[in-house]
Amino acid sequence: MIVLSTLILAVWIYLFFFHARFWRLNWRLTTLTAQITGQNVAVIIPARNEAKTIERCLASAFKQQISGIIHVFLVDDNSTDSTATLAPKVAREAAAADRLTVITGSALPSGWTGKVWAMQQGWEAARATNPDFVLLTDADIEHAPGNLATLLAQAERGYDLVSLMVKLHCETFAEKLLIPAFVYFFFLIYPPARIADARSKVAGAAGGCILLRAKWLEQIGGFAGIRSEIIDDCNLAARVKHASGRLWLGITDDAGSIRGYGTFANMSRMIARTAFNQLRHSVALLIACIVSMLLTFVAPIVLLASPELAPRTEAAIACALIFASYVPVTVFYKLNPLRVFTLPVAAVFYLYSTLRSAVNYWRGEGGEWKGRTQDLGKS
Repeated sequence: MIVLSTLILAVWIYLFFFHARFWRLNWRLTTLTAQITGQNVAVIIPARNEAKTIERCLASAFKQQISGIIHVFLVDDNSTDSTATLAPKVAREAAAADRLTVITGSALPSGWTGKVWAMQQGWEAARATNPDFVLLTDADIEHAPGNLATLLAQAERGYDLVSLMVKLHCETFAEKLLIPAFVYFFFLIYPPARIADARSKVAGAAGGCILLRAKWLEQIGGFAGIRSEIIDDCNLAARVKHASGRLWLGITDDAGSIRGYGTFANMSRMIARTAFNQLRHSVALLIACIVSMLLTFVAPIVLLASPELAPRTEAAIACALIFASYVPVTVFYKLNPLRVFTLPVAAVFYLYSTLRSAVNYWRGEGGEWKGRTQDLGKS
C-alpha cells in the first residue's frame, strides 16, 4: 500500500505543479481596448437540424463589433427541419441580408465526416471573398458582441489559430456533475501553455469557436487533410502547428453553447461518440486509460480507508490536490463549492462512457450524431 500511495502522490504532485498548471483556467482573453481595423472575416457555420439554436447563433454573429467586414456562410448540411429557411429571416432582421450566404450542402462524399465536409463547402464559398480570417463556429454557439474583436486582437499578438472553450450549458443535475469535468479533462489532455509553446508537440483547439488566418487554411489545403476526422478541431490545430503555425487556446464566458445535454444518457452518448477515437482505437491505450483513471481519481479515495497511517496520509494529500485542482472550473461555472468532491464520480462516469465507446466501435456501431453514424469499426 505504501508503494501505491507514494506512486499516486507523485502523480498528483506532477499534475498539480508541473503539468503546465492546466487546472488554473487562467488562459482568458482580456477585454478589447483597441479596435483592429480593416479585417475581412468569413464566418463559417456548419448546421444540421439546428432550428432550435440557429437564430440566436446567427443574430450574435451579425452583432459582432469589428471595424472590418463580416460575411456569414451558413452551410445547411442536409437538414430536415427549418434551419435553412430561418437564416434569411434573421439576416433581414439584422439588416444584414447582403452579409449572409446560405449554402445547400451536397451529398456526403465517401471518406468525409459530415461536419468537416460542411466546413469545406463553406470554405470553398468563402475563398471568393478573399478573407483575412475565418471564424469557425458551431450552430449552437451564441457570441457576445465583442468576442470576435477580442479574438482578432489576440491573433494580432502573433497567433495563427486562436480558439476558445466556450461556456457550456450547465443547468441540469447531470450537466452540473459532468460538464465541469469535461472542461477539466479537456485541459488536462490539452494544456493551453503547451499548445501555445512552439517547442511542444501538443496541439488542440475547441471546435465551437476557432479563429484561423485564411492563409494558413489555404496553406494546409483547406479541410481535406482532416476529412475523415471526427475530432476535427484538435486535428485541424495539429495540422496548423505541424506547418509551423502558432496556436492559442483559452476559455471564455463571452461565448456560450445554447445546446443542453440534460440527462446522463445524453452525456454518455456525447462522450462515447469520440472517446475511443481519441485513443486511436488502441486496446493498449484503452487499458492505459483505465489504469491511469482508476489510479489517479479512484485509488486515492479508496486508500483513505487504509489501516496504515503512511498510505492514508499520502492518500489524503493526493485527495487535497485533486479537489484543489477542481476548484477553478467549479468557480467558473458558479457551482456550489462542495461540487469539487464529485470529480472522482465524474471520472468513473467518463471511464464508463469510454468503455462504451470502445464496445460500440467493436460492434461496428460507431458514434451517432444528428442521425449520422461515424467512426465505424468492424463488427
